Parts: sequence; C-alpha cells; structure tokens
Amino acid sequence: MTVQEFITEWDRPSEMLQVHTSGSTGEPKTIAVEKKRMEASARMTCDFLGLKSGDSALLCMSLDYIGGKMMVVRSLVRNLRLISVEPSGHPLRNISEAPTFAAMVPLQVYNSLKVLEERKKLLQIKHLIIGGGAVDEVMAETLKSFPHAVWSTYGMTETLSHIAMRRLNGPQASVWYQPLEHVQVHLNNEGCLVIEAPAICSEPVVTNDLAELFIPKADIPDANEAHMFRILGRKDSVINSGGIKIQMEDVERKLQGKLQCAYQVSKAVDEKFGETVVLLVESTDIAPIKAICEQELPKYWQPRFYLSIDQLPMTENGKPARAKAIDIVREYFADEF
Repeated sequence: MTVQEFITEWDRPSEMLQVHTSGSTGEPKTIAVEKKRMEASARMTCDFLGLKSGDSALLCMSLDYIGGKMMVVRSLVRNLRLISVEPSGHPLRNISEAPTFAAMVPLQVYNSLKVLEERKKLLQIKHLIIGGGAVDEVMAETLKSFPHAVWSTYGMTETLSHIAMRRLNGPQASVWYQPLEHVQVHLNNEGCLVIEAPAICSEPVVTNDLAELFIPKADIPDANEAHMFRILGRKDSVINSGGIKIQMEDVERKLQGKLQCAYQVSKAVDEKFGETVVLLVESTDIAPIKAICEQELPKYWQPRFYLSIDQLPMTENGKPARAKAIDIVREYFADEF
C-alpha cells in the first residue's frame, strides 16, 4: 500500500479502517478500528512530543501495520511534512536530511548505527521513537549519549500504536514507561497490565504482559509519576519448569552479548518437569553455545535442548514469533512428546 492509497482509504466516508496485527504470539489477524480513535491517538503522541505544524516526519515502516498507518495519521492531524521511504533495514540511507520526528523498529536503529552517514542522520533526529520490539541493553547504552530525545514505546495494534513511552537518554532516562495523557493502567490478579484509554479504546485492554507499577516514594506522587510501569515479560513467555517460573525474556537478556549467533528462547513439554527451556540458535556449532549457557545461566535456566535452525521465527516487525517457535520445537521433538 502506498501513502496515497492509504489517504484515499482514509478519506472515504466509512468511520472504520481495517488494520492487521503483527502475529508475535499467534497468527496475524485483521481488526476494524474507528478513525476518530486513530486521530485521538495521533494527537496524544504529537502533544506528548511537542510536535508542531511544519515539522517533518519519516515514514519508514510498512503501511500494512498500525505503526506505519499512524505515522500518516499523525502527519494529517498535526500537518506534519511527511517523508516517505521504502520500508527497509536502512531507512536513512537515501534521505538528504534528518527528519524532526521518526519512528523505527530496533533493527532499523541497529543497522543505522553501523553506517557512519546513517548514524550522523540518526543523531540529528529531534524525536526518535523506537517500537515494535524491545530495545536491548547494548542499544540503550549506545543511545544514552544521543543529543536529542530518544524514546522506547509501549503499545500494540489494539491500542492503535503506543500508549506509553520511556526516555532512553538524557537526565530523563528511565526504565519506567510514562503513559500518555488520559491513559491509566493497573494490574489484574495475574499481574498483567490492563490499559484504560477511553479516547482510543472503547473498553479496557487486558494484555498478556506481566508488569510492575511504579511506587512513588512521596505520599503525594508527582503527576508525571502516576501510573508509570515497566514490563517484566509476557505471561505466555513463562516456562514453568518443576514449579519454577522462568521468563523467556530474562534468559535472553542474560545471554545478551555472550553468544555470537542469533538465538531465541522457547520451551518444550517435559515428562518430569512439565516444561523445560529450549534454545533455538542460528548455528550448527552447539558445543561452545552450551558451554556459555552453563557458565552464564543459573542451573534451572540452562536449556535442556539446543535446536539448530536456519532462521529464527520472527514477525514482519522484527519481534520474536513465540507461538511459531513453540510449534517448531513441538514438531522437531514430536517423537518425545
């Protein structure tokens, strides 16, 4: 879909628009959303960042998904000058000047940091938001010294892009997400984040994300601290091994920078422990990988199985496709299950 095709669809009298989910925890699906709620989401982001008419905005993500669509809607709502480039791993390669505002996935930022000319442009972006996947500690450390605002975002298709941001650099850098205006969050009895954002969601959104709420030190919290949160991992990414709950994301973070190949943690059914840790790797040399895991991980986190595959299962947005990974493990070890 081109920008003009999207605008043509946007201008039609229908109050609804079709959007596609990324499929990070299952099969992608199509949902219908109200245009007025997309407009509300766009205004909330523009207000949070202080974007004004005439500022430039880079569209470098696919218009098949909410991240790309919302960049166009923000440009329409706030009269931003939209710069559209073909979605790729190097979105800054063919632009002459850095935009005021850009939204990228972590892989695009990672690639841009590796090329000198692209890195220079990345440094000049006044507001860089990174979504569609987790910003790892190595990237966060690199971005910490950037001169302009860099944000990690939290959201999903059902919330029409992000509903909270956390600053990655400068004196405001934090591990806590700050909800946008008119957004409130709480935890359900399973410890999962529940989002209440009446302007963009007709009813509360119960996520599968296990979270922790910020507890202010003062009796009367600062308004900016209210409802801040951080994500611990996904409920469906928990491995219950012999009664010990292991978060896949925690294991992956522990191995970060230690393995020289791409990897992803998954799980397998186990007769003795119920579930056990499986490590998928894009390598056939398992021995050194196993040695590193035994050295770096607590004993109960260490993988029982190491599965060598050609390519890790990922969504189009670059997120780990957890459900597909579990299917791969199940098929591979079918005889044992």
